[in-house]
Amino acid sequence: MQMQPDKRRIPRLKKATSPTNQTEQLEQLERRQLHITGIVQGVGFRPFVYRWASELKLTGTVLNNANGVMIELQGPTANLDNFVRELTTNPPPLARIYQMTQSPLAVKLEETSFNIIQSDSQSDDQSDESGEHHLAALVAVSADKSTCQDCLSDMHNPQDRHFGYAFTNCTNCGPRYTIINALPYDRHHTAMADFAMCPDCAKAYQDPLNRRYHAQPVSCPKCGPQLSLKSPQGELLAPNSLSALQDNSLAVLSAAAEKLAQGQILAIKGLGGFHLMCDATNTLAVNQLRQRKQRKAKPLAVMMPSIEVAKRYVTGTQAEWQTLSSQERPIVLMQALDKHNLSHQIAPNIPKLGIFLPYTPLHHLLLGQFNGPLVATSANVSGEPIITDCDELISQLGHVVDAIVDHNRPILNGCDDSVVQLIQPPNGCAPQVQVLRLARGYAPLSFPLTKPLSHSILAVGAQQKNAIALGFGSNVFLSPHIGDLFSVSAEQYFERTLATFARLYHFSLELIIHDKHPDYAPSRWAETQQQQRLDTQSQDTHPIRTLSVQHHHAHVLSVMAINQYQDPVLGFSFDGTGLGDDGSLWGGEVLLTTLNGAERLTHFEAIPLLGGEQAIKQPVRLLLALLFQQMSLEEVQALKLPILTTLSPITLSNLHRIWQNGHGINSSSVGRLFDALACALGFIDTTQFEGQAGMLIEAAARRADAKQLPTLMLDLPLEISDISSDSSMHEPYIWRSSQHFKQIITLITEAPLTRDRQVQIARAFLHSVGDAVCGFAARYPTLPVVLCGGVFQNQYLLEYCLSKLHQQGNTVLANKHIPVNDGGIALGQLWYGIHQNVSNNQ
Repeated sequence: MQMQPDKRRIPRLKKATSPTNQTEQLEQLERRQLHITGIVQGVGFRPFVYRWASELKLTGTVLNNANGVMIELQGPTANLDNFVRELTTNPPPLARIYQMTQSPLAVKLEETSFNIIQSDSQSDDQSDESGEHHLAALVAVSADKSTCQDCLSDMHNPQDRHFGYAFTNCTNCGPRYTIINALPYDRHHTAMADFAMCPDCAKAYQDPLNRRYHAQPVSCPKCGPQLSLKSPQGELLAPNSLSALQDNSLAVLSAAAEKLAQGQILAIKGLGGFHLMCDATNTLAVNQLRQRKQRKAKPLAVMMPSIEVAKRYVTGTQAEWQTLSSQERPIVLMQALDKHNLSHQIAPNIPKLGIFLPYTPLHHLLLGQFNGPLVATSANVSGEPIITDCDELISQLGHVVDAIVDHNRPILNGCDDSVVQLIQPPNGCAPQVQVLRLARGYAPLSFPLTKPLSHSILAVGAQQKNAIALGFGSNVFLSPHIGDLFSVSAEQYFERTLATFARLYHFSLELIIHDKHPDYAPSRWAETQQQQRLDTQSQDTHPIRTLSVQHHHAHVLSVMAINQYQDPVLGFSFDGTGLGDDGSLWGGEVLLTTLNGAERLTHFEAIPLLGGEQAIKQPVRLLLALLFQQMSLEEVQALKLPILTTLSPITLSNLHRIWQNGHGINSSSVGRLFDALACALGFIDTTQFEGQAGMLIEAAARRADAKQLPTLMLDLPLEISDISSDSSMHEPYIWRSSQHFKQIITLITEAPLTRDRQVQIARAFLHSVGDAVCGFAARYPTLPVVLCGGVFQNQYLLEYCLSKLHQQGNTVLANKHIPVNDGGIALGQLWYGIHQNVSNNQ
């Protein structure tokens, strides 16, 4: 916000000056204070300010504190205006300004220079009547950024002191979130606190004209972190003596590259955790990794040495190549070439590859030594958080690896790799980055609110793909991906992430928003916090209040939040599982959504999960539940479906009996329909990882398009629902999934199920779901449409829907960088909490 300056006079003089000269000087000078919030620390903001102020011959100071950046500027009004204009329109590359306020100050005639002054750990706190303190405005912690070109040049220059050094960085790149312990972002608040700078690094660190000025992780081989090569038991395998420091990084990585070339599996400590790595062209090594890690089929990410090498394996659009090489360096899902020499075990039966480029000096040096693609998958036990500590790695994955590349810079905050894909909207619009996992490079994600909040809010997210969101002051923060909360260690990681944000922002819990499912770990945690505050409450503290919001309502709200949208929308929330308002499992919902609630306009037919969780692992049970809705047991037994031959007559009869008795949990999930179709088409007999069916069906549909096969027609009938008298929701319509699948089975059995017919049916299924979505949206032409939930990770389905919605004139709210899956739930919960009028006595 800009304001007209108030030029103030100073009554006293530093030295005797004639009244006329003094008045002239005062009239020529103006002094302002600028308070700036956003991502403005650790991104070269102060040296940028220093250089630009010096260029414009302004005097004053710049200071970091926990509230952001404080600048005092003095000089001619025109120069001050030029400074503000340049700062707001062309800030440093990694900076993001959320708010700038200007205030007039008294002129200081004695001031002759511009100075950067030491960071202030204190903040201008505001106290409420209870005595609790809340920061008026805050600095946002930057996400970690990939190595810049200048640092790469230093690393490859034999004359530079950073030559071959695996921890080279500057203000424009390197670690941020993963090494920070407290704000302001200064070295003693980071994982570099115990590394004393050598004279050369100290000189660069203290020179405002050097790009390493106040780059907190700045170091070199003489004074910084070091690599070591260890056995799976933690024994040192490579020399790491002080006399060999200059060559240590290259020596360790050369030895590591040799082991990788021999087919060994290595754990490599990176920026936010360890990777498990092996030669991506060596099928024996890839199979060994799968067997040891017990990861049978889920695709593995591949790190490519360069874009030039990547083009030997995948094809992509200009937008995909740009995203791949962006400073965020995410894993990008791209179309694999038909012929390449990567192991086919990297992504079995899936014609896409998740590839990414080196993003740290360590990775650049390692890939340079190896000179080929490497599998690089997160080092974790299945379903557990990424491992950040060598001792933990040895304890949990020592049996998986043949060697470990470790280093002695602690990872304070774990952070996995981001995963994205590019969505091509209709009508020639620019491709959109769809985030599937929000983590390194993108997170923590933050944005300012248009109005400040009256109380602090924590949203604890979903059970799967968990992330947390915080709102306080005028700020919203979404954490990096935490993961699935099905184990003690995963819940501990969740609590550590909470503690990190509480420590960084002095966050005091007042309102917690959680999912309606009472048994989800975040819901249990929220209720426990509320009870603990009640048990220990004193007059000096507020009670913690909790609110719950339904899972699919939160999905839609997350998209509204990132667009800061407050009016009603038509939300299509399709995913695998979420507890519905009627006690069943939802996942195929159309919701007329407002900030306060959601009316269920229509949904997919609820089918019983025969055997509960077993039905998710064995999708033939889902298929049978759909068929039993339309056929007798005898008719089902007579079907010539290969998958049914895997069941004995007794098993088939027992499953029919379970269906007749209504003992299965009902689910309206679209994700379960994908599982049933993949099973019916013979793509899978058991589900080996989440989303497997969707990936295989999408791949099949693309093959049908590529071969220009004739289109098969399927109808997803929309009928009046049979509503029980005790239903609390208005449900006038329902999509009859069982009738839909009866059509599909007819297509499968009326002609030989050739490969071409398989892919035609898969495409017809996606078209029918898309047609159902767009047909229903046409009933509400004035409402913006939201497409959310994990099902819309299906690139083919999403692009089909976007194209048809555009043709019929519907407006669609974009997901932007909010994960379409459960990773966005926390932001939706937060948006709900922000707009609830919650009193302190509730």
